[in-house]
Amino acid sequence: MVARRLSQVRERIAAAAARAGRSPTEVMLVAVSKTADTGGLRAAYEAGQRDFGENRAARLVEVSALLPAEARWHLVGRLQGNKVPRVRPVVSLLHSLDRPELAGYWVKGPGLPPPALVQVNVAGEAAKGGVSPGEAEGLVAFASELGIEVRGLMTIPPLPERPEDSRRHFRALAGLREELAARWPGLTELSMGMTEDFEVAVEEGATLLRVGRAIFGPSPENRERE
Repeated sequence: MVARRLSQVRERIAAAAARAGRSPTEVMLVAVSKTADTGGLRAAYEAGQRDFGENRAARLVEVSALLPAEARWHLVGRLQGNKVPRVRPVVSLLHSLDRPELAGYWVKGPGLPPPALVQVNVAGEAAKGGVSPGEAEGLVAFASELGIEVRGLMTIPPLPERPEDSRRHFRALAGLREELAARWPGLTELSMGMTEDFEVAVEEGATLLRVGRAIFGPSPENRERE
């Protein structure tokens, strides 16, 4: 079941990329495994999936040990500073750098910190993390000065009634990235698009998709978005 769903998601990504005149190889699918059991994780890995995401630090540390070392792990949810020492050795990319305080924690530890994306609250939702679009440049500058490789931007738009409802938010993030890239050419990534709207995200330039339920299905314990 997981392998079939994964194949269907990949087909939808390829079709969306073709509509936008893009290659599907420009888009990385991050399988957000928070609704997956051990069997689902392994099925996705055996079907060729290598990038996995979690939005909780404790679960990321737990499930990262279940797959071979070739699996790459992404932290896509809000991260508390006191959880950084557990997460930092495990992740390949932090999607949710949302405040200077977290940047300060992220650089602490042996070796270079893993790269990060600055989370931008494009819709200004009070309940969600992320800096405002006007604050993004300051956080990119601050994190870069600390020695963090900031690779791009991430956003979580409001839950859409229709996929098309997310387009303006994705377009706003893409425009902001383009603006900031004039100063920081390394800002090449756009993490945007989830189960409800990932095809629209591809059409608007996403390079990273965070898709969970379309691959693993909903779980009774956790029906959150991804």
